[in-house]
Amino acid sequence: MEFINRFVDQPMLQGASRLLQIWHERSRRSPEELAPVWNLFVISCLFALNWWFLPGSRGLLAAGALVMLSFPHAWKVLTRQERGDYDAGAYRAMAALAIRKRETEWAVRLLVLMISACLPMLARGGDHDGELFVIGAGLWFVLTAPANAYLAAAEPPKPWDGDKIFMRRGLVTAA
Repeated sequence: MEFINRFVDQPMLQGASRLLQIWHERSRRSPEELAPVWNLFVISCLFALNWWFLPGSRGLLAAGALVMLSFPHAWKVLTRQERGDYDAGAYRAMAALAIRKRETEWAVRLLVLMISACLPMLARGGDHDGELFVIGAGLWFVLTAPANAYLAAAEPPKPWDGDKIFMRRGLVTAA
C-alpha cells in the first residue's frame, strides 16, 4: 500500500494541484470551474468523433446520450458566480473539503484508476456499433472520472486578490 500511495496517488494529487494552480493563475477563475470545463471539452470531442464513426440513427442515439451527459456540466459553467468569488473563504472551504477527500477517499481514487486501466479491454464484442459505443463510453470514463476524483482531492491554489503579497512562489513578507 505504501508503494501505491507514494508512487501513484501522491504524484497524481500533486499533478492535479499544480493543474489547479495553473488554471487559477492563467484564467483568474475559481479552481472549481476546471472540472466542468474539462468534462465539456471531453464530451465535445466525443461528440465530434461520434459523427465521424457512427452515422445515421445510431449516431443520433449516441449524440443524445452525450448531450444528456453534458447538461450538468454546462449548467454548472453557465450559472457560475462572478470571477471575483474565489477568495480566502472559498479557499478555506475548498482546502477543508480536499483534505477530507484525500484522507477518506484514497481507495476510491485508486479503484477508479484501476477501472480506467481495465475498461478499454472490455470493448470486444460481436456488434461493431456496440463496440464503438463501449469504446466511447470507456474513453469518457477514462478521461473524466480520474480527473474529477483527483481534482476534488487536490490542494487548491491560494487565491490571488490583486495584492502584491501573494506571488507565484508563495507568501512574501512586507518590509
